[in-house]
Amino acid sequence: MTLILYSADLSSELSLTYADGGIRAGFPSPAQDYLSDSIDLNRELVRHPATTFYARAVGDSMKGCGIDDGDLLVIDKSIDPHDGDIVVAFIDGEFTLKKVRIDPDGSCLWLIPANDDYPPIKVTEENNFIVWGVLTYNIKRQLRR
Repeated sequence: MTLILYSADLSSELSLTYADGGIRAGFPSPAQDYLSDSIDLNRELVRHPATTFYARAVGDSMKGCGIDDGDLLVIDKSIDPHDGDIVVAFIDGEFTLKKVRIDPDGSCLWLIPANDDYPPIKVTEENNFIVWGVLTYNIKRQLRR
């Protein structure tokens, strides 16, 4: 899965009407009973403005994690990656989105796709490698028009 990267522009507030009590996925409930003032998506999605970027997912190597082609990703470069995190990695001149796996003895790091059509990538000392950021949110489009 490759990425198209964008910087986060937080110069404006994006306030939207907000259902504070949530919206039921079961039996209907009058949603207007739960509407509060508003929510600012910039404040909700971005913890560290100076180190947060957006990216558009390209490809299907992470579909098993629910990340599909065209999804909008929120990535924070200031978060240290841990085993099992989904990260944006820069390896041998290319950006990729994969899950990080660290061998139990700490001797080896792997980049694991979430699609059996793609092989895991073993990171060695010979690779030009850096974890560029950690995925914090995956935003999906529901309406495909």
